[in-house]
Formats: sequence, C-alpha cells, structure tokens
Amino acid sequence: MINVLFFAELQESAGRDKVTVEADGVSVSELKSRLSSTYELNNLDYAMIAVNEEYSQEDTVVKSGDVVAFIPPVSGG
Repeated sequence: MINVLFFAELQESAGRDKVTVEADGVSVSELKSRLSSTYELNNLDYAMIAVNEEYSQEDTVVKSGDVVAFIPPVSGG
C-alpha cells in the first residue's frame, strides 16, 4: 500500500488529508491518474510531488510502504 498525503485545496477537494492506494511499482504519473479519477482531483498537475519527504518527478517509481505527498502551489500577500 502507498500512503498518499494531500495538502491545502487538494485536501478539501478529496475530502480527506490522506488515503492509501493498493499499488506497488507504479510511477507517480500513474498514481496521479488513479487519484484524479477516484477523487475527482483536477488540479494534481499543478502540485509539487514528494516521495518519502524528497521532491520527486512524474517518472519516479513508488513502492508499497512509500509516502507520497501532493503539495499545491500557494500564494500569499
């Protein structure tokens, strides 16, 4: 299982701050596709990605036990 964390507006869109996904050896891109369809998250493409607390790219392969965080851009004043 892959643990997925959502922050800010992604958390609000998903209706929860974390989920688990039954998967192993999938790319972040594949994981995003699953999450987008399951939780209707249309704004994952703009989020920064961290795997096990290190910023990662779309082609990073995640394994069972990994923690993937999606962090949307923030703005302030």
